[in-house]
Amino acid sequence: MGMVDIHEMDLLQRKEAMNEQLARYGVRFGIYKNNVFHEQLFPYDPIPRVIEKADFAYLEKGLKQRVTALNEFILDIYGKKQIIKDGVVPEEFVFAGSGYLAQCEGIVPSKRVCSHISGIDLVLGKDGNWYILEDNLRIPSGASYPMIARELERRCSPTTFRQYQVDDNRDYALLLRNVMDYVSAGGIPVILTPGRYNAAYFEHSYLAEKTGAQLVSGQDLFVEDNCLFCKNYNGEKEKVGVVYRRISDDYLDPLNFCEDSLIGVPHIFDAYRAGNVALMNAPGNGVADDKGIYYFVPKMIRYYLKEEPILSNAPTYLPYYEEDMKYVLEHFDRLVLKDVAEAGGYGVKFANTMTSKGKEDFIDLLKKEPRRFIAQEVVDFQDIDIYDKSGFVPRKADLRAFVLYGEEPVVWKSGLTRFTTNPDSYIVNSSQGGGFKDTWVLSR
Repeated sequence: MGMVDIHEMDLLQRKEAMNEQLARYGVRFGIYKNNVFHEQLFPYDPIPRVIEKADFAYLEKGLKQRVTALNEFILDIYGKKQIIKDGVVPEEFVFAGSGYLAQCEGIVPSKRVCSHISGIDLVLGKDGNWYILEDNLRIPSGASYPMIARELERRCSPTTFRQYQVDDNRDYALLLRNVMDYVSAGGIPVILTPGRYNAAYFEHSYLAEKTGAQLVSGQDLFVEDNCLFCKNYNGEKEKVGVVYRRISDDYLDPLNFCEDSLIGVPHIFDAYRAGNVALMNAPGNGVADDKGIYYFVPKMIRYYLKEEPILSNAPTYLPYYEEDMKYVLEHFDRLVLKDVAEAGGYGVKFANTMTSKGKEDFIDLLKKEPRRFIAQEVVDFQDIDIYDKSGFVPRKADLRAFVLYGEEPVVWKSGLTRFTTNPDSYIVNSSQGGGFKDTWVLSR
């Protein structure tokens, strides 16, 4: 972990100036819950997370390895299923997961790339090692926040990046557009948004602007002769070659998935199946980022790549296995339990915070539905400083690293560092009230 010296007064001025600019540009995070949409600012902290060049090189190598293996797993599961036949991953464990889509059987995405944008969540342990907490391969969000933060930082404090040797993170849009062009089936690129009431709508519009892709909703797209088209501003139709979709699998196509969807595009999946349009990320990726499948990723790396994993998982147990269930029950109080179907920090239970009755009820549920949960040791990860009204205070933080996969996997030299605003919490998700800060990768 690198260190930089920033004067405290400068931090206060930068924090105020930056949050004012972020509010002005509408950098918000929306939450739609219980039929109510609430939009809030995503709090910014001016102290950057700093990663030394050598440390990032190590992360880069490990992240490329992991995403490559996960991509091979997805192709295999919807193809030959050799990893199941060889007994590495249990068949019932794969097909019982909510992320598996039978509709994707036999489909090979353009250029054999499934996970075009991977958001891999890591924490830095107090032992100095990085641990992977979660693989996000469906619709990972968050890249736009460090992008615009860096852009606004340069305006608010023009001298900062003259003092420090920091890799420029403004190439994310170029990396993303390169992936779009690489997998395109011929036609214009579009970003498909469910609309402004989506939590990450700011990101959809921002990335469309930066990549030069057209921002569209479902009503702007239609399928003819198994090809996807878009109505342009003149009402003319243009063939679409690639869709960076920000709509979940269930709502993507009402004729192939959830028939009640009003935000999807009828027959878009048929055009995709025919190879006439590329979808980013590929439908069905959820089979690989299920929290239960996470347990098997080190085995995938050994199986597909014949390599030892570079980055470690957090120590994880599957109650699905009898020996793991026994361990979980014997060490219950020191574990964190995660519902494999939940995301965004929801469905996470720390055993040491449960009441006696809560523990009894949870253990009963665990025994009834062992496939539904994983158990993990609580990683004692490092605090990093944030700056609030009382000065410097330590808070838990993670790092979402972004891997873009086109001709080859590329790790963006930046990332989204999220921190908890609650001193007693390990949950850093923005939907749970967390904030974010810039991530500096030192260039020398």
